Amino acid sequence: MYWQQELETMPVEALRALQLSRLQTSVRRAITSPYYQQLYQQRGITADDLNTLDDVKRLPFTTKQDLRNGYPYGFLTVPKTEVVRLHSSSGTTGQATVIFHTAADIRDWANLMARCMYMTGARNSDVFQNMSGYGMFTGGLGFHYGAELLGMLTVPAGSGNSKRQIHYMKDFQTSVIHIIPSYALHMISVFEEEKVNPRDLHLRIAFLGAEPHTEHTRKRVEDAFGVKAFNSYGLSEMYGPGVAFECPEQNGLHIWEDSYFVEVINPDTLEPVADGEIGELVLTTLTREAMPLIRYRTRDLTSISSEPCPCGRTHRRIARIKGRSDDMLIIKGVNVFPMQVEAVLMSIPEVGTNYQIELETVENIDVMTVNVEVRDDFFLGDVKGLTALQQKITNALKSEVLFTPKVKLVEPDSIPEAQGKAVRVIDRRVAH
Repeated sequence: MYWQQELETMPVEALRALQLSRLQTSVRRAITSPYYQQLYQQRGITADDLNTLDDVKRLPFTTKQDLRNGYPYGFLTVPKTEVVRLHSSSGTTGQATVIFHTAADIRDWANLMARCMYMTGARNSDVFQNMSGYGMFTGGLGFHYGAELLGMLTVPAGSGNSKRQIHYMKDFQTSVIHIIPSYALHMISVFEEEKVNPRDLHLRIAFLGAEPHTEHTRKRVEDAFGVKAFNSYGLSEMYGPGVAFECPEQNGLHIWEDSYFVEVINPDTLEPVADGEIGELVLTTLTREAMPLIRYRTRDLTSISSEPCPCGRTHRRIARIKGRSDDMLIIKGVNVFPMQVEAVLMSIPEVGTNYQIELETVENIDVMTVNVEVRDDFFLGDVKGLTALQQKITNALKSEVLFTPKVKLVEPDSIPEAQGKAVRVIDRRVAH
């Protein structure tokens, strides 16, 4: 049922025609919201201005701040009686943002998730354990509804309580899991403590999402769990997970172009970049009823490929998210993304499952300290060995980021585990 061959392998010309039709409908719908109605009237924009897909460039971008400014109902296009769900950000860095869904929106989201999971090989004979948070966080519910629609026996385990997670895996013979990458790395040490080899369980597929992660992290999870780990991409502004997903070829994430119009732009010039060039991902919803978003700047940095995929799907692929255009760190005049640090650390066997970057200002100079957990079997009190490892990590990081950070080795599980997404950067710098 969820090998939607007609849609997934649609000829590119037909897919572009479908996108144009849906884009015109989505813009017409968006203009009925208070926010877009006022903005487009001010700029003299109507849906009739969209005669080709290239005409989308005439429309203004939508940003996170616009969503904050429109809180709570400024982007809503249907009566509240037709809305069945909302998801909201925490608002910890400012006014919260909220996304609304009709029943049809929820069905569309579940369908996209079922399509993603089926593509990786998940079937209704699988037992799916959802090791992700529920509630306002979209990751848990998105995978949950997709798994149930696909027909998998679904275990809504939620996040945390690692020993219970292992208990469920054993008792229910879990074969497919959804897990945040940082928690997956943490689980490796829990398996060791419990003297359980995850390879002896029934696990075969892991969906990694919510956090950007490196190929080294994926490989570490695959090797430890004995699974095939698939990268997923989504954001609450576009439903949540299910925007893009890896197929078995694992050469990029297919982004579902029947539901999203995709652009990649230079975040400074706001002009489109060429295929294969890193830029900021911009998405437009094509099917959403309650709250269509037009040219939403995700701030996520990636590149896009139009090359045919051996799997036969014609939807273009985006590369693994490199970072965000707004989480770039500038240290000693050098641009650094936390993902660069992770890529180095996860390639070093002695490194444990967690790390944290601390930024401080010392005598008007920004200093970066990387706290690195060391694996149990390497943390044996051998000072000479630890000193050599510290130097090894320092040299590897220097080669990547082009300056010398401080490296502090810490005991396994000594860095506090976050309840949600891992807190990778603590910035205590003084503005100067």
